[in-house]
Amino acid sequence: MKTSRREFIRQLGYVSIGFTILGAACMNTKEENNEGGGNAGNSEAATENSNRPDRINAWLRVLEDGSVLVLTGKMELGQGIRIAVAQMAAEELNTSPDLVEVNLAETGVTANEGYTAGSHSIETSAMSIRRAAAAAREKLLNLASKKWEIPVSQVSLEDGNIIAGTNKMTLYDLLEGRQISEEIGEPSEIYGKTRRKYVGQPVLRKDISAMVRAQHEYVQDLEFPNMVHARIIRPTSYTSKLASLDEEGLEDFPGFLKLVRIGSFVGVIAEEEFEAIKLSWEVNNRAQWDDDEELPAEVPLKEYLKTLDADVEVEEEKGDWQSTIEEAPIQHSASYYKPYIMHAANGPSCAVAFFDNDKLSVWTHSQGVYPLRETLAALLGMPAESIHVKGVPGSGCYGHNGADDVAAEAALLAVNLPGRHVRLQWMRNDEHCWEPYGTAMIMELQAGLDSNGKIKGWKYDFWSDGHSTRPNGQPETLLPARFLDKGHGVPGIGFKGGAVRNSTPYYTIETLQTTSHIFQGPLRKSALRGLGAYGNIFGIECFIDELAQKAGKDPVEFRINHLSDERAITCLKKIKEKTSNVRPGENEGLGYAFSRYKNSASYFAVAAHVKKMDDGIFRVKKMWGVIDSGETINPDGLKNQTEGGMVQAASWALREEVRFDKQHITSVDWHRYPIFRFEEIPEVEVEVIDRVDEKPLGAGEAAQGPSAAAVANAVFDATGIRYRDLPINPVEKYLR
Repeated sequence: MKTSRREFIRQLGYVSIGFTILGAACMNTKEENNEGGGNAGNSEAATENSNRPDRINAWLRVLEDGSVLVLTGKMELGQGIRIAVAQMAAEELNTSPDLVEVNLAETGVTANEGYTAGSHSIETSAMSIRRAAAAAREKLLNLASKKWEIPVSQVSLEDGNIIAGTNKMTLYDLLEGRQISEEIGEPSEIYGKTRRKYVGQPVLRKDISAMVRAQHEYVQDLEFPNMVHARIIRPTSYTSKLASLDEEGLEDFPGFLKLVRIGSFVGVIAEEEFEAIKLSWEVNNRAQWDDDEELPAEVPLKEYLKTLDADVEVEEEKGDWQSTIEEAPIQHSASYYKPYIMHAANGPSCAVAFFDNDKLSVWTHSQGVYPLRETLAALLGMPAESIHVKGVPGSGCYGHNGADDVAAEAALLAVNLPGRHVRLQWMRNDEHCWEPYGTAMIMELQAGLDSNGKIKGWKYDFWSDGHSTRPNGQPETLLPARFLDKGHGVPGIGFKGGAVRNSTPYYTIETLQTTSHIFQGPLRKSALRGLGAYGNIFGIECFIDELAQKAGKDPVEFRINHLSDERAITCLKKIKEKTSNVRPGENEGLGYAFSRYKNSASYFAVAAHVKKMDDGIFRVKKMWGVIDSGETINPDGLKNQTEGGMVQAASWALREEVRFDKQHITSVDWHRYPIFRFEEIPEVEVEVIDRVDEKPLGAGEAAQGPSAAAVANAVFDATGIRYRDLPINPVEKYLR
């Protein structure tokens, strides 16, 4: 379609390539949709999204200055998706990554790719951008070939220019103001597989240096003209109802703009942030709450969870596992437990909202801008098309923390103060007490081994809440909805599939049964890095270690003897080599673990060197990891993801536990919810196995379960004592 130069510039001067590839994935996968509780909604934009398996839409905008704008529906969480997709586009367009810009998730601008979750970003969004860039390259080369009447083999594309001998022109000039928009098939060549000029290289992330210099713009840093500030007055419990509130004289406080009260939802808006904070203190002192429910604080949580009603289902069954176990010469059983744990983002959640002329704009670090838009529409009674949601990175968080909740709260306040940008920043106790946690789990295992130490029968039962209640078009998935006067209620169990993740061992076992017991627990919960895979792998890998001991086998060789996948075996052999010269001293131990995330994504083997200190606290001295994620896009990025996952999992295993009393959460700050301090972070060494001929595999959540198990197994190696309930170090040791 020919357009004028003015129209071309008005449309940002881009080449639009829309294409169809059966079986590829720039779309919401079934798992991503289920994790959020269903389809993102029924708005026109959501309908356009590539939920259909036979359609993929990706956009590349070739700008007038020669740079390329890449659009991804995924969010930057610290996982490095921005640099990865830039590398992939740069590779296919033979253009320096310095000339590639990336626009993150934004409704009406980027594709609706659901949530940035489940380690899908490279497998889905990045692969679609790769194909789009390759398709654009081939179309542009053909266009130049026809223009210059020479074979396409004599034409090349480099750094935004088309070149053929002495002929050279920019892509902008080549297009002559035309917009190219057509449906195409699979590109004939993927440079990322054949040339790898940028892909597979440790291209530096520009945002890291900006972070170090405090120049990086997070959602917490946003400023707008005449922006105002807000705070929420929190109830005393999950089920509190506002009984009374004395509003007299509040308008006389410095900076006061508005008190917003909708049922039991209460917020204050002021000109300056500290004025809003002081107002929230004053209003909190004036509020009276009625509480009608209590939390089960007087019963040990592991014991209490077993008393809850649960949906019981056999997830997988093979052979006569029961008789096999009962007749086995070597039998063993064990029970493991993980408590509720926090996302524990260093920067509390934040959002900015602006409402005017019946239109709402929200700036948020949500991991799903389209699902959030649909849910805000239902909460506010607005058409989804009247809401614009722009993703802005926040403090790194893997999973569903308070980002969506604070966005909803900011939106509710902005609707009540039109024409002003309303910035709502949570406080530390807001974040710790009201975010949705990673749920507690119980894992019970039985096994029977033959006289040669081979597992013949296996039984696994696990108890878990659902692992995701992300916004899905239903208002009750947002925290403020439960306190409004519309009776939205609270979400139910949520995404059961998250609980089942990695519950079936990747090892070769002749007979087995896996049974889930899904309950609805007492605390608010949602997706946290790895979901149920963390608890399941922790239990399975600790139990495997115990079986190896029962069989009198080396723990790594025992695992290898139960694997048929050569890539898994390679990872374990490499981790054994890495620790072959390690000689633990007194009160020190080495522990190992392995898993393949989701039994279909990255392979990961890990070792941990742990020491018991004089005060009885266990410290991790060093950790080693070997990861196989198929084709590696950025080895530094993959190492960073893996290292971070190992350290986070070690902190979970040794230190972290959400605590509560009868009324509410008591882990209100870093003293009462202790995470690793910098001096406690171990040395970490990660090797990446790059398999160019394989497809890339999700890696962001691969390290969690195995790393925690390796730490626990190392503690046993150091002490001869098996710690099966997390955290291993008593939380009381850190409370002060």
